[in-house]
Amino acid sequence: MSNVTPERSIRGRVAIVGVGETAYYKHGQAPEPEVKLALQAILAACADAGLDPRSIDGFASYSNDRNDPSRLAAALGIPELLGLHLLHGLWAATRSLGLRSDTAARRRRPAVAILSAAIAAGYAECVVVFRALAQGQFQRFGAAPPSATAAGEAALTFPYGLISPAQRFAMRVMRFMHDHRIADGAQRAIALASYHHAQNNPRAVMHGRPLTPEAYDESRWIVEPFRLFDCCMENDGAAALILVSAERARDTRQRPAYLLGVAQGSEYRNAARGHNAPTYASSSFTTVAPHLYAMAGVAPKDVSVVQSYENFTGGVLMSLVEHDFFEADEANAFLTLDNLIAPKGRLPLNTSGGNLAECYMHGLELQIEAVRQLRGQSTNQVPAARVGMVISGPMVTPVSSMLVGTGDVL
Repeated sequence: MSNVTPERSIRGRVAIVGVGETAYYKHGQAPEPEVKLALQAILAACADAGLDPRSIDGFASYSNDRNDPSRLAAALGIPELLGLHLLHGLWAATRSLGLRSDTAARRRRPAVAILSAAIAAGYAECVVVFRALAQGQFQRFGAAPPSATAAGEAALTFPYGLISPAQRFAMRVMRFMHDHRIADGAQRAIALASYHHAQNNPRAVMHGRPLTPEAYDESRWIVEPFRLFDCCMENDGAAALILVSAERARDTRQRPAYLLGVAQGSEYRNAARGHNAPTYASSSFTTVAPHLYAMAGVAPKDVSVVQSYENFTGGVLMSLVEHDFFEADEANAFLTLDNLIAPKGRLPLNTSGGNLAECYMHGLELQIEAVRQLRGQSTNQVPAARVGMVISGPMVTPVSSMLVGTGDVL
């Protein structure tokens, strides 16, 4: 177990002070080039925070975002880009600030964690986390890239037809549901909650397209146990967050959302080849969640609202269990629509519509919704929300989670 404590972490030292988005589109339908979408989202986040874009000195994004920070800096008129080199040299600083520094996490450390550590360590002062996609301009993200050979895990699965993410992750979820006797209704409730929240959110791609239990049950199988509405969308658009130090956050326009904790990593032999991991029926958070709570100084009972990355609803199910919101054997009773919807549910979930019904911007829109909840600006507001959780990337390696809170939580 890590010796990370609130005193040895970024808890309360960094705040999200600006959020910005473009309109969201079905994949391939964005009317603007990808770099323009990125710039629009960043400018919107700066306006939200009341900050001059020229004060930005660092960027981070999803692992393969095509929008180079130097190009963005030139377009925004930024005089000096201190943060450009942080992705290659920051791992030592993140370790000293209580962030784990295993090799895999150094390669794919969550963008918010990287830039938060940069601010806390004095490497940068005002930073942007962003994601942009225009899949009509480039290849569809979810399409299999052309390749003459298969290496690594693919060499052990592709020849047998186990190719798509839905196929690979379905096996983990099926095992988990079998082991704990979880009925299909648990996944249905997660999907229905996302679509319910999207109907109040005009930004959501599925706004105006409600989902009924009957429509869910009648939708086609993608791969058991996933039906059509268990699977995330693919979208175009862009989203951005502005992060500054807690001291500087006092002078910005919006109510700050303070970082309480960020944690990432993976379990023992998580990526064992050929679906041979010891903890196979897992969303990969069993080692990460304890670090998160220890760093943040809060417990599951303190969390007001959860935004959980939905590549598939089964991953959300396992993630909630592994973050100790309920036991696996309690899933059938806990995961009901009434328990998951704002404003009165026991655990309001994906209150913007999530990846299923708002937009799939690789989870960045979930972080934005967590900030809106703490500001009291959500279209599905949870009363007096003080602590928000964002769960990212279930069933991959490494995974990550983030806790944000209002000032009175510190």
